[in-house]
Amino acid sequence: MIVRWETDHDYVLIHVHQDMFGDWIFSRAWGQIGTQFGGLKHQLADDHAQAMMWLDDEATIQASRGFHKVLEADDHSPEGQDAVKQLSLLDSA
Repeated sequence: MIVRWETDHDYVLIHVHQDMFGDWIFSRAWGQIGTQFGGLKHQLADDHAQAMMWLDDEATIQASRGFHKVLEADDHSPEGQDAVKQLSLLDSA
């Protein structure tokens, strides 16, 4: 699952997925739109439920900061694939 929030200048992107070992990974990318300023953090969740709880928490935090959701997509959808490619670029920086 991919979820993205934005303001006029900033974004936060969350990717919840399983790795090749079956572990649940919660990846969070953030930064300024149109720049290379930002960061990327990966967290290992105990299970899918914990990763989804973190996603719910993130939604609450971003709403309180004035961000609005602009994308919620499955990893395998065209929109989700584009978002994963963006994360891959951040990961190699």
